Amino acid sequence: MEQASPFIQLRRQLHQIPEPGFNEHKTQQLILEYLDTLPKDRLYIRTWKTGVLAKIPGNRPQKCIGYRADMDGLPIREQTSCPFPSIHDGYMHACGHDMHMAIALGILTHFVHHRIDDDLVFIFQPAEEGPGGALPMLRSNALREWKPDVIFALHVAPEYPVGTIAIRPGLLFANTSELFIDLYGTGGHAARPHLANDMVIACTQLVQQLQTIVSRNIDPLDATILTIGKMEAGTKQNIIADHARIEGTIRTTSKKSMELIQTRIESLLKGIEAGFNCKTAIDWGCSYCQVYNDAKWTKSFTDFITHQTPYQLIECRESMAGEDFGYFLNEIPGFMFWLGVDTPYGLHHPQLDPSEEAIPVAISSMAKYIAQMGTRKKS
Repeated sequence: MEQASPFIQLRRQLHQIPEPGFNEHKTQQLILEYLDTLPKDRLYIRTWKTGVLAKIPGNRPQKCIGYRADMDGLPIREQTSCPFPSIHDGYMHACGHDMHMAIALGILTHFVHHRIDDDLVFIFQPAEEGPGGALPMLRSNALREWKPDVIFALHVAPEYPVGTIAIRPGLLFANTSELFIDLYGTGGHAARPHLANDMVIACTQLVQQLQTIVSRNIDPLDATILTIGKMEAGTKQNIIADHARIEGTIRTTSKKSMELIQTRIESLLKGIEAGFNCKTAIDWGCSYCQVYNDAKWTKSFTDFITHQTPYQLIECRESMAGEDFGYFLNEIPGFMFWLGVDTPYGLHHPQLDPSEEAIPVAISSMAKYIAQMGTRKKS
């Protein structure tokens, strides 16, 4: 393997040990082992569940600047040709979180050796892919005591070349909610359907009704998605099913539409119960609020990238994907941006292989930006 910068090497180590949310034990240990190599008098470290918090005190702080990186992997079997593949069978860093952590460690290391006036807090957050680590981490005593006044994060973007940064003020990621619905009826012999209560029929009717919500209840100018991705019912071809389950996802560009869709689903379920004499149960699963970039801080960052770096800046469109960094931005002003990593395979694809050349791009740009905003002229 060719020589690489310490943070590219760290990314490769992290890439090999993807772990599910709130089970990032090896990942946490690797981060802590690296932090232990840095000067102890300039860095304070805390853990929360499988996450890590690292604070660098400022020389004369007036505010606390936060930077967040997510830690967890995905239940995907890796199909890349890279020489450092996942050693955890069936799990992969298919969303770039290995890149995110390595970049955060690079920025942190710079400021350990080049302290600025303001305090810095680096947040290594577990469980972004589910069940969601941002909100409980925000509520923890560990982070409440070190809560930033402004916060930043990035996400790798396969579609952009290395050296490209994409961002927009306002909505960047959608509101999202999982959807799990169970229907319970009465099973029986296929030859005697009148003595049973078929949940296959009830389920198929419900799926069709759910598809009318977006087309008939939501303003067409308000981008909204309701997708049913999985259906399960029955055990054998000649047995009437007493149970059916559907699983799906909801994505909206407004909180109001999310509330409306959830209310309509509950109403439709009451109708299914009455019409098919069955019982239903709904679970909203993992729900994330929108990622909404603060206009002032976004302009500050875009001006910096445009005038003080060689990198290309693009104003992107909003995404219907979900990201629990939205919970941080719901309470703390700041922004998230897309970092170009130039790969033909999209996020959550088993062949995703981001270009490591993007790591120094991100470290350099964020270190310079944070240094500029966190240092004041001496009077």
